[in-house]
Amino acid sequence: MNELLRHRFTRANSLYLDFVDAVSPEQLGSHLADLPSDTVGHQLWCVLGARESYPRAARAGEWQGFTSPVTADETTDAAALRAALAQTSSDVDDWIAGLDAEDEASLTYALALLEHETQHHGQLIRYLYGLGIERPESWQRQYALDEEF
Repeated sequence: MNELLRHRFTRANSLYLDFVDAVSPEQLGSHLADLPSDTVGHQLWCVLGARESYPRAARAGEWQGFTSPVTADETTDAAALRAALAQTSSDVDDWIAGLDAEDEASLTYALALLEHETQHHGQLIRYLYGLGIERPESWQRQYALDEEF
């Protein structure tokens, strides 16, 4: 189970890195027009915060609050986001690699974190379309974007 989770998180992180490489600072600061929405960069702030907060909760045995390794100002800084994505990916990988297969509470946090990552992928797809951002090839393949039905 741990290896499967590690593989899935690695894939999710790869997609986030490709996403960050595909957007400009202006796009990271963009909202969806005429819709209540956060900025693109704030979506990534939330992803990074969950990667920091879920493992901390699992280790403590209860929720410890939400923090993110990037500031609001850094949500339009692709280099800062990329560095934080790399660091949190490594941290999550180390955490999952060390999980005890019998620790149901920690595995529940790990699955919730993976669900959170996937949910943000879906949100970011809306931003890609809504803001007219060219979809990265990895996202095209992973989610069959722009295929005719």
